[in-house]
Amino acid sequence: MNEEPEVLAESYIDRLIQEELEAGTYSRDICTRFPPEPNGYLHIGSAYAIHTNYTTAKKYGGKFHLRFDDTNPLKEDLEYVNAIIEDIQWMDYPPDYIFYGSDYSEKIYNSAVTLIRKGKAYVCDLSPEEVTAYRGTLTEPGKNSPFRERSVEENLRLFTEMKAGDYPTGARVLRAKIDMSSPNINLRDPVIYRIIHAEHYRTGNEWCIYPMYDFAHPIQDAIEGITYSLCSIEFKDHRPLYEWVLKELDIPEAPKQREFGRVNITGVVTSKRYIRQLVTGHYVDGWDDPRLPTLRGLRRRGFTPESIRNFVKEIGFVRNSTIVDIAMLEHALRQDLKAKVPSVMAVLKPLKVVITNYPEDHNEWLTIENNSEDKSLGEREVPFSRTLYIEQEDFMEEPPKGYHRLTMGNEVRLKGAYFIKCNEVIKDEVTGEILELRCTYDPRTKSGSGFNERKVKATIHWVSADQAIKADVHLYERLLKDNDGPKEDGERWDAYLNPDSLTVLKDCLLEPSMGNARPEDKFQLIRHGFFCVDKKYTTADKLVLNRIVPLKDTWKKNS
Repeated sequence: MNEEPEVLAESYIDRLIQEELEAGTYSRDICTRFPPEPNGYLHIGSAYAIHTNYTTAKKYGGKFHLRFDDTNPLKEDLEYVNAIIEDIQWMDYPPDYIFYGSDYSEKIYNSAVTLIRKGKAYVCDLSPEEVTAYRGTLTEPGKNSPFRERSVEENLRLFTEMKAGDYPTGARVLRAKIDMSSPNINLRDPVIYRIIHAEHYRTGNEWCIYPMYDFAHPIQDAIEGITYSLCSIEFKDHRPLYEWVLKELDIPEAPKQREFGRVNITGVVTSKRYIRQLVTGHYVDGWDDPRLPTLRGLRRRGFTPESIRNFVKEIGFVRNSTIVDIAMLEHALRQDLKAKVPSVMAVLKPLKVVITNYPEDHNEWLTIENNSEDKSLGEREVPFSRTLYIEQEDFMEEPPKGYHRLTMGNEVRLKGAYFIKCNEVIKDEVTGEILELRCTYDPRTKSGSGFNERKVKATIHWVSADQAIKADVHLYERLLKDNDGPKEDGERWDAYLNPDSLTVLKDCLLEPSMGNARPEDKFQLIRHGFFCVDKKYTTADKLVLNRIVPLKDTWKKNS
């Protein structure tokens, strides 16, 4: 992390709840909610918010709600609703109930009428630009709308006509009547209803006026019996409006909004708006691109829900926004995968090896363990033959000092097999490219035989040529060059993206046990890292692997 986050487990959220439980503030059980707008896909920041609300509720024996904030028909779609439900289930944060803000339309409308009757809301004819101009600045107070003193009767009539569809989109708004000189701009007569003539994915054309989130949010919480609306820190300045709405509506045992810090990750885009720009601009391969921090992208890349849960649990409650090193997320993934997935051999950049003293047309099957840390994963049979493939980087004609892999005249062990020695290098006569190595093996050195007459300094992996399976392998690096995106609207992403964020290797060779691999299956490819079978592009005739994370772990927990 770039700074030590303030841990809130006992000093903030827990302390608040414990004090109010002792004081008997609520006569109902603790209840929290996660309220996504169904206009995009969940991402790693969403997972942090879900975890915060879910674990808080469950810690105190309460309920956790998933509620869709679907009060803007211009952006929302059932596709996103279904995806969000699926992602939350995949993450194993099951909601006790699923609600839709649009189901409360009548109650929210009646709440607005209540405010009008109390003289706390009015219909305003100012244009959006004029509303902004009248609002003032951080250093200058706003000024009252010329429509602020309309009578209750006129406001009721105009609001009824807005609901009836008598006015075009944007012609009028309903504003809360609070204080145009408030130092908090959110209290300067905020818009709480607007006219939108568009079909809603759930309610169709039943409504043409829709509440703003800041107005609908506290009412929806009150309807559901939410006790704590746990929000990210950017909503802190909106809390006074949240409380004003509940107070003016005389809500008993009103919900309380409390904030936690926003978590950003190095080299990762966590803004939904920015992710949308990357998707619609075709800079990435859709919302599930493995380079994106969407839960769909992380899942396709091969992240496990356990690793993501452990990651957000490790962060804990933070009071202020903080930046977390992506190495921490990758560490959580390695810790989860290393003891549960099988290790297999794969050659990503093949170099042909012919063992000249091995019988032609002969194959033997060698027994190799699937995971050195978990013997319960068993063993597998791997074929060995005269012609093999090794990694190009595992042979050098003129090795530097300290290089212990295969060179002319020296021996290495083939994993689970024999010692081999390189005796001859076959090259392309024109380019000088190495095409093939001619080697010999010592049959006495078979793994498990107890041979100990001499030692070798390196063991390398290999694949038998006759049974090798071909695959495309996608190697991923961070998407952003640094932590920044475009600074201005309309600016292109080209200058901010890492041109090496995706490398595609064709015709890689895998041991034949991979022939049974299915989409989302995970493996450790020896020396290369952890990989997942891509569910988008893998077919019956083509295997595609995504590298989830390399083996090297660079994150160190601060003690």
